Amino acid sequence: MSPMLDRERTALVVVDVQEAFRPAVGEFDAVAANAGVLVQAARELGLPVAVTEQYPRGLGRTVPEVAAHLDGIERHEKTVFSAVRADGFSLDGRDQALVCGIEAHVCVHQTVADLLDAGVETHVAADAVTSRTALNRRLGLERMEAAGAVVTSTEMGLFELVGRAGTPEFKAIQALIR
Repeated sequence: MSPMLDRERTALVVVDVQEAFRPAVGEFDAVAANAGVLVQAARELGLPVAVTEQYPRGLGRTVPEVAAHLDGIERHEKTVFSAVRADGFSLDGRDQALVCGIEAHVCVHQTVADLLDAGVETHVAADAVTSRTALNRRLGLERMEAAGAVVTSTEMGLFELVGRAGTPEFKAIQALIR
C-alpha cells in the first residue's frame, strides 16, 4: 500500500453527510465544511465522487455545504450501512478511495471495511469524519486504521493529490483550504 494518494487512482467517497446529524454529532460544522472542500477539490482535480444518503426520508438530504458542489453527481440512497453496498455505488475503476462522512463508527467504518476487503487502498480524512460521541468517533478511526486504512486529513490528502506547487490545480486547492 502506498502511503500517499495518487490523483489518477483516487475516488472520493462521501458517506451520509445529512441534515438530521447536524444537531446530533460533534464537530458537525467543521466536518460538513471539510467534506464540501473535498468535493470541490475532487471536481477541480477530475476525481470521481460517490455520495450516499442513509434513509433520506428520515435523515434528510445531503447538507448544503456539500450539496452545493454536487451538480451532476448522483446521490445513492441506502438503508444498508456500508456505502459500498448501496445500489449504483462505484469508484469508476479507481483503486484508491479518500473517504469522509458520518458516522465514523457505523457507516464510515463499514464502508471502509468493505473497500479494504475489495482491495481498495483506503484513506480516511479524520477531520471530515465524525460521530454522535467523541468515543465512537475515536473508536471508529482506530478500527479503520487497525484494519489497514490510512488516517489522514483533508489538507494532507489534497496536497498529496496535487503533488506540487505552482500549478493551476495547486492554486485552486490552496484557495479552498484557506
